[in-house]
Amino acid sequence: MTTIQLCTIIQAPLESVFDAARNIDLHMNSAKKTKEKAIAGRTSGLIDLYETVTWRGKHFGLYLTHQSKITSLRYPTYFIDEMVQGHFKSFKHQHIFKETISGTEMIDFLEYKTPYGSFGRFFDKLFLKRHLTKFLSTRNQFIKTEVERSTIG
Repeated sequence: MTTIQLCTIIQAPLESVFDAARNIDLHMNSAKKTKEKAIAGRTSGLIDLYETVTWRGKHFGLYLTHQSKITSLRYPTYFIDEMVQGHFKSFKHQHIFKETISGTEMIDFLEYKTPYGSFGRFFDKLFLKRHLTKFLSTRNQFIKTEVERSTIG
């Protein structure tokens, strides 16, 4: 199992950051490089508990689909999305939000398993973990910029 943990400090209220992190439209705007689009389930607005979204995006030169479901949610401190269908053996993404003196700490904790045995582990080590880390970092910086702009400016 591979894990990725990221922490992003955002100078904005907890509730604003929480809602931005589950905003389908904002996610699509942050992932224009991979042409990420919500094609089924919740396709715009704020995803909520037990709702699904199916994403289609271009990764490693291929259009791939990934369906996830919000399996746990406690407003405004955390939610979890888990893969229902996709190209992973398993995929669980925990989103944790903590109030700080200067705003909000947004923590991503992603755990996944690749299929295809040794080949999958090799691909993960060489390419996939780096790709997913960059994808999440780009998304988080986009959220930070947008939320700070709308709450400060």
